[in-house]
Amino acid sequence: MYKLTDRIILVTGAGDGIGRAAAKTFAENGATVILLGRTIKKLESVYDEIEQAGHPQAAIYPIDLEGATAHDYEQLANTLDKEFGRLDGLLHNAAILGTLTPLELYDINQWYKVMQINLNAPFLLTKACLNLMKRSSDASIIFTSSDVSKQGKAYWGAYSVSKFAIEGMMQILADELESNTKIRVNSINPGDVRTAMWAAAYPAKDTNTVPPPEKIMSQYLYLMTSDINGKALNAQD
Repeated sequence: MYKLTDRIILVTGAGDGIGRAAAKTFAENGATVILLGRTIKKLESVYDEIEQAGHPQAAIYPIDLEGATAHDYEQLANTLDKEFGRLDGLLHNAAILGTLTPLELYDINQWYKVMQINLNAPFLLTKACLNLMKRSSDASIIFTSSDVSKQGKAYWGAYSVSKFAIEGMMQILADELESNTKIRVNSINPGDVRTAMWAAAYPAKDTNTVPPPEKIMSQYLYLMTSDINGKALNAQD
């Protein structure tokens, strides 16, 4: 139903949680997946699982989104150009929670860190990769949203603000690219999922009460293959 044969897809935060599940799912459906993340050991684990399953050989690109500059993303794009010549899919999954605290008490350095990883990194990476995606006959960019991206909630601070901004960036980019490219841009809200971030946000709750990442992958596959543009989907609808 969701064939990704011969597609080149970059997944950020691919070493763990939803990124790991998405990378494996895309590979299972025929894609060559580029695993981007900070922890090489985790990326190698996903790489090995994809290889052992007999799926198309993945690639690893380690990068620290907190410290990466525009030049680093240009180097990444140049590497992808040399190795693959195009990019068919980009899943912006990597993010950090920051701290759950009132805005008046929010640590400014933590604020900068959350914004750098959750907002600036997706902007810089997308900007660097757009020319590669324009070479694709059917390209898809997926931004990761959140329940707190549409309605602000007390104490969610920088994380919530970054996700509001992600929704805005998705809408702007979708509108800009719709008329003159074959690139589709959408967002997805995973909802409550059994990840380390969810456990950190809700330490008193049982992680077994929410689904594992593997259970929400159908909407990710849908966005990688459908022709919709500028939409905000919920993975668990």
